Amino acid sequence: MGAGRILGAGSPWAGALLMTLTVLRTHLAHCTEPPEHFLYQAKSDCLYANGTERVRLVVRYIWDRRPYVHFDSELGIYTADTELGRPDAEYWNQDPAILARQRGEVDTFCRYNYGGVRPYSVDRRVQPKVKVSPTTSGSGPHSHLLVCSVTGFYPSGIEIKWLKNGQEQTAGVVSTELLQNGDWTFQILVMLEMSPRRGDVYTCQVEHISLRGPLAVNWEAQSDAARSKMLTGIGGFVLGLIFLVPGLLIYLKNKKGRPIPQPAGLLS
Repeated sequence: MGAGRILGAGSPWAGALLMTLTVLRTHLAHCTEPPEHFLYQAKSDCLYANGTERVRLVVRYIWDRRPYVHFDSELGIYTADTELGRPDAEYWNQDPAILARQRGEVDTFCRYNYGGVRPYSVDRRVQPKVKVSPTTSGSGPHSHLLVCSVTGFYPSGIEIKWLKNGQEQTAGVVSTELLQNGDWTFQILVMLEMSPRRGDVYTCQVEHISLRGPLAVNWEAQSDAARSKMLTGIGGFVLGLIFLVPGLLIYLKNKKGRPIPQPAGLLS
């Protein structure tokens, strides 16, 4: 037979050819079919400047965690981020109704929702709690650290200063990053390295929009002798309580066990 012969069903080459076509078809289908799980998102961001005086709307369309087309109200059109988004951007930009609706969402979506969230975000005020505590620093034999802990405040803008005897201190001041709590409040630590002398007064001064004026918390340096006397007094007070409490309990127990005297006329 010539080269154009059709293979019969019983030919061994027919089975081989069928298997080859089956494997090839499976491979092509695997390459062209979409994955079993994929992610499609649309995210809208409203950016406010000076309240609602200037509002910008940015809408991003995301395929598999990668933005592929977006709308920016400052441009007023859709812009492709990848080749996948080019057909969508061209189609949407040619439809006046789609563009008009998207441009109008600056008012119907952004400005409208600003009034609803403002009392809980822009107008929200929570006063900070301030605590000053000393600790020993390892950088020098007589150096110490004063830690100013400022917690539970909102909004995040805050100014914290260290003062020594009324004079602002800038050297030796170290601050942690602003940390956000889970209840829409913030906290921060500001530390001051110092070499305290008896009588020095250190002040952590905090200014925040929730306060009518600066909030100041003082810490006064004491001599070693003064601290020893204070600790001795505290120890004596604790020892006194240790001996006083058992004695008071024994007295009350004995008093409770005594018989109550009866009037003479009631005796038989």
